[in-house]
Amino acid sequence: MISELKQKHFNKCLELLNENGQMEAYAIINGINPGRVFVDDPIAPSTGLIWLGNNDGFIFFGDSNNAHFNVEINDFIDHIIIPQAKTLQLNWFEAIGNHSGWDESLESLFNHRPLASWNQRVYQLHAKDYNKNKKFELEPEYKRFSIQKDLYKQKDSYRNWNYLEGKILGYWDSLNDFFTNGLGSCIVYHQDIISYCFSGFVNRNVQCVNIETCPDHRGKGLAKKNAQFLIEECFENQMIPYWDCMEENKASIAVARKLGFQRVYDYKGFEFRI
Repeated sequence: MISELKQKHFNKCLELLNENGQMEAYAIINGINPGRVFVDDPIAPSTGLIWLGNNDGFIFFGDSNNAHFNVEINDFIDHIIIPQAKTLQLNWFEAIGNHSGWDESLESLFNHRPLASWNQRVYQLHAKDYNKNKKFELEPEYKRFSIQKDLYKQKDSYRNWNYLEGKILGYWDSLNDFFTNGLGSCIVYHQDIISYCFSGFVNRNVQCVNIETCPDHRGKGLAKKNAQFLIEECFENQMIPYWDCMEENKASIAVARKLGFQRVYDYKGFEFRI
């Protein structure tokens, strides 16, 4: 019977993870980022799924041909996952395999549903490949700040601090957890935070980049400049920036390539409406 693991038992799943798979899985299993874990056997698991704490999908890990798990998973999704997902106002179930063997299994498991798929790309950046733009200073009306406790102490200076705080807490249990484990940079226009780039997930020395610029300020190269600030903070702290985006997100891919990120692997995602 599929059941939920308590966080103190997440380490039982470590050896089941694909070391070349999504770093988000390690970030949750290692207890750095929030998330929930469901497995076939709470004593000696061989297959499971991770519900990402930012509600951005489910990662299936372990034995993709586990008949015991696979025969139960649809009923578990329908009666346990979907009711809880709807209370969070989620409209889609997004499934990702931690290794490529899951692709065929997920297609088979969900072939009775209106299943769609997409491709995802993962990039990493090492110092030797970094294309540093020496002229990445901001225009005078923009100011850049590291997202640290000092910035939080000045939160009342920004009209939309709640915007940034909400984004961070979508990935982290608390701001203190983020300040302890993550890195971040934001750009301010007058008193508004209009661009951010911070660690969404962290595992060991790898920082998964989460980046966004408000629509009114796009097209000015702010995303690239903000990413450069974060990259340099990563390198100063002996960290590796990790960039995970959809294949169809050409703008994100273009920024990553311009900065020198190298494509390390691709994976496939599946989704159906709930």
